[in-house]
Amino acid sequence: IGFTEMATKKAQEGKSVIANLQEVLKASYRAKDLVQQILTFSRQRETGKQPILLQPIVEEAFKLLRASFPTTITLHMELSPTAGPVLANATQIHQVIMNLATNAEFAMRGKAGTLKVTLQEFHLNDTITNHLPGLPQGDYVRLTMTDSGKGIPSELQSKIFDPFFTTKHVGEGSGMGLAVTHGIVTDHGGAIEVQSQPGQGTTFILYFPRTAECLQEPASLPLLSSHGRGTVLFIDDEPAIVAAGQAMLSELGYDVWPFTDSREALEVFRTHAQDIDVVVSDQTMPASTGEVLAKHMLEIRPSIPIILCTGFSHTMNEEKALAMGIRVFLRKPYRIQDLAEAIQCALPQPR
Repeated sequence: IGFTEMATKKAQEGKSVIANLQEVLKASYRAKDLVQQILTFSRQRETGKQPILLQPIVEEAFKLLRASFPTTITLHMELSPTAGPVLANATQIHQVIMNLATNAEFAMRGKAGTLKVTLQEFHLNDTITNHLPGLPQGDYVRLTMTDSGKGIPSELQSKIFDPFFTTKHVGEGSGMGLAVTHGIVTDHGGAIEVQSQPGQGTTFILYFPRTAECLQEPASLPLLSSHGRGTVLFIDDEPAIVAAGQAMLSELGYDVWPFTDSREALEVFRTHAQDIDVVVSDQTMPASTGEVLAKHMLEIRPSIPIILCTGFSHTMNEEKALAMGIRVFLRKPYRIQDLAEAIQCALPQPR
């Protein structure tokens, strides 16, 4: 993410490469969000939802999928721009679309096929709710995905949303895709139904309650702001992350002392503790964890601002980090803006 953000900034205005880099960034941010969703799901925390339109999410998902679909599959999309908004988590909706589309592609693998995707507003009344128990009457956004694949036998249709159920061979799928999809749709107050006959393809129909809440302004790509001055001790055992961190922070105006060995970093800190303005350290490293490194540094200089970065750790969380004197707990992967804001937050504010 960091290297791509810097490349976007340095690319000349108007060049087509900027548009390409922005697509890479959008995919990277989506992947970052997906990682966070997995971590959030593992901690069983409620995910944030906001009013969104489904049309741009469907379009973005299929922009990614087109490259992986075989040329034998024809894609038809009929997306109503007025369908919505719904109160949803964009990353989870993106995951639902990817799961269903991937299943459809697999069902049509090895032969010519058609995948039709429609998005429209839909009013649910008494007649329709009879076969959708649990859904109240009202306005919904209906997403339909129909493939011309081999279909699903009727005796299996009641099992397809069960965790780990799959008709694929070993190595072709985990059996979790539809279970996760069902869970996400249900968590959004919606419902999902399947219509299929062997040899005639499969249709998945998803219902999401329409919301009256106003849409929020879409977030723009981050700009390189939050420039600063000072010396940053940057520690991570992965050379690529150190290189990216050094490049990002140098771009922001900081003097960076990079290290891949936490023991070497600690020795330098012992000698130059008063010359360093802030420490940025990874948590999981072979020689010493960021937690242990931070304890030693705080013993040497109790006022040193420390930013602890981690993707996932069984032994460290934000509450514990702040309690031991760490100024900022930063989740990986992070953007330039995230790192810049973390440093500004960690450093003492001028009076």
